[in-house]
Amino acid sequence: MHSVREWLRDASSIAVLTGAGVSAESGVPTFRGGSGNNPGLWKQYRAEELATPGAFARDPKLVWEWYDWRRGLIAEARPNPGHDALAKAETNTEARSRNFTLITQNVDGLHELAGSRNILRLHGSIWILRCVECRREREDRRTPLPEIPPRCECGGMLRPGVVWFGEALPPQIWQDAEVAARSADLFLLIGTSAVVYPAAGLASMAKSVGARVVEINIAETGFSDSIDEFLQGPSGELLPQLMA
Repeated sequence: MHSVREWLRDASSIAVLTGAGVSAESGVPTFRGGSGNNPGLWKQYRAEELATPGAFARDPKLVWEWYDWRRGLIAEARPNPGHDALAKAETNTEARSRNFTLITQNVDGLHELAGSRNILRLHGSIWILRCVECRREREDRRTPLPEIPPRCECGGMLRPGVVWFGEALPPQIWQDAEVAARSADLFLLIGTSAVVYPAAGLASMAKSVGARVVEINIAETGFSDSIDEFLQGPSGELLPQLMA
């Protein structure tokens, strides 16, 4: 812990990648990895079966009903101390004229609610609605949505503004994430299994150009043996201690 505090203090450029583990500490289910995370009506479905372009094409109402249920759960969640610590770290680094980039795989918007601003959302946002016809986007945090499936002003159907299985990451967002990783002195890997690519490759990119890489997770991952420091425990407990 002491060494990581020193690295944070001395780094001129910090990049952070957060995953589902950070949101889970706020009570947000992971929505993948089996039916146990989808109680009741949704127990028979896996996220990999619903969060795809093909599923939306076959039955947009079913997909939207699932997302509307998800949005309702997420709307009740609040940022935890880990989210707050990252937002404060961004403010502190800006005050010292240092770079701080938060890259997240999460779509719940909790980092934004905590006050983080320089965010690269690799997988989009569940609160964004995108028209499949005119491609316009808008934020809509209403739960439940008044119409399923929702419609655009142009008459086209709206889809969740997230990256589905089988879709590519937003090119500009990914390019910015690569730049942040390759220019970082310190890379923090927080609450992610580091197995979902291409996001999992960001830590390796940072490591390849000389950055120190620190992992914070409740359990070791396949990446833990190849980094500079592994801190085991909830990010909501460890991050406030590191950023103090």
